[in-house]
Amino acid sequence: MKLRQANSDNAPIPLVPMIDVLMIMLVFFMVTSTYLNLRMIPFTQSEAASPLAPATAQAGTSDTVLLRLDSDGTVRLHGAPVARGELVEMLRQRLATMPDLNVVLLPSGHARTQELVSLLDATTSAGVTRMRLVRLEPVR
Repeated sequence: MKLRQANSDNAPIPLVPMIDVLMIMLVFFMVTSTYLNLRMIPFTQSEAASPLAPATAQAGTSDTVLLRLDSDGTVRLHGAPVARGELVEMLRQRLATMPDLNVVLLPSGHARTQELVSLLDATTSAGVTRMRLVRLEPVR
């Protein structure tokens, strides 16, 4: 018995396995991607007030303070550099008006651990009890 060989020039290409592989890759990249962009975090601050001005209990005043620790150890509050002593005093003033003040710390991916510990010590010495440390992955 002689078997017939199929003509390989007109062989159909199955698309279902390729679609399955593409779906798995799509799900993988969606799950492993980072979508956080720091420029998208809104801040409410009056135009006349400086970043170090104490908050008053009025509408539009946020009870969350965002502190960014740069790779060189500079602490930034609303984009403006702040000295550690001024930061402690500002946090104490805010705690006097808002006892439920939240502090979010965003260290740079290249910040030294000692600088982060010093910032944590400064915030706790001001009396802050509600702190969050947010670790961000560097953009590649």
